[in-house]
Amino acid sequence: MKKICVIGLGYIGLPTALLFATNGYDVVGVDINTEIVEKVNRKIIPFEEDGLKDLLVEAVDSHQFRASTTPKNADVFVVAVPTPFDKENRMADMSYVIAATRSIVKFLKKDNLVILESTVPPGACEKCIALILEGSGLKVIDDFYIAHCPERAIPGNTLYEMVNNDRMVGGMDIRSSELAKELYESFVVGDIHVTSIRTAEMIKLMENTYRDINIALANEFAQIAEEAGVNVWDAIKLANKHPRVNILKPGPGVGGHCIAVDPWFLTEDSTKSRIITLAREINDGMPVYVMHIVKDMLKDIKKPSVTIFGVAYKADVGDTRETPALKFIRLAEKEGFRIRVYDPYVSDGKFEYPVLFMDDAISDSDCVVVLTDHSEFESLPTDMIGDLMRTRRIVDTRDCIDHEQWRKSGFEVRVLGC
Repeated sequence: MKKICVIGLGYIGLPTALLFATNGYDVVGVDINTEIVEKVNRKIIPFEEDGLKDLLVEAVDSHQFRASTTPKNADVFVVAVPTPFDKENRMADMSYVIAATRSIVKFLKKDNLVILESTVPPGACEKCIALILEGSGLKVIDDFYIAHCPERAIPGNTLYEMVNNDRMVGGMDIRSSELAKELYESFVVGDIHVTSIRTAEMIKLMENTYRDINIALANEFAQIAEEAGVNVWDAIKLANKHPRVNILKPGPGVGGHCIAVDPWFLTEDSTKSRIITLAREINDGMPVYVMHIVKDMLKDIKKPSVTIFGVAYKADVGDTRETPALKFIRLAEKEGFRIRVYDPYVSDGKFEYPVLFMDDAISDSDCVVVLTDHSEFESLPTDMIGDLMRTRRIVDTRDCIDHEQWRKSGFEVRVLGC
């Protein structure tokens, strides 16, 4: 199996395609976005990711990789497209996965292997993917193979984690698993664990749901701590000194393409998901809770101007998918606040609101609200910022700034969970 066709050239599909291409395979990457295809073929990365540019140049220059808007004949097809969340019905939106799978039906040949990397609810490969592919006239297991190998990587460290993290491979049968395992062994240094296809689907959802519930617990601790007059950040650090305790950090909500979405995939066909649902509601409600803090701080100002520091969903990346900052900004606008945004990692035009230079974002502002814990925010010129603002107030939802330094510069400081 030497020819691979990867469907989807996003945050997961492109790195995956390039890793295969630089490890001995002839790879075609497919995306319906012509701009992405053109950029990639010109060796221009469509998003920032450490090491991705060098890998793309190597793959294209070696003629082992090219991008196309349509699938090509291959030995292996890898589907790596997004699985969005259908908010109205609280379930996985399978439309991209279904469309990608349908696009390869006419190219499917005997003994082909189809791998789904996209995150899906348990049973999706058997109930949906297999049935679509059998529209080719071929029969799964008898004529072709299906496996699920969910990605486990975070933006900013994707290539390292794809290579070094353990991977889970679940096939429709033993042969499917063996073929998929052999394929990923070409670049994965971590252990590759073989399991059933439904278990592989379940594992990814369990991992992200565990983290979502842990964050929800931390967010509830933060609210209780405020009522009790306790600094939740200090309490969590000390509680985590216990060898069997690992509480995550609270914050303004949960974002990203996985943790904020995947737990719902477990709830859509289950009546046993009370904690999962409650955790999602707690985390989704955090922008509202932060809004109450900001409103209380600005209750003496009519139509205040508020500056947002950080709209990326996590530190030191430019990824804004499912960011809680967007919900907070919309809430603030409904309250009549004037909102301006500064994020050193997010380019203007890559977010629903204009992203300004810091000086422009803080000029005549009444309050800064820190929503992302970018490293840059740890040591900002507090006196200069204060001089540009109308009133010196700051709300820290990530415990990521030097509170004493800001207070020395005359700022009123509020911290989530304190």
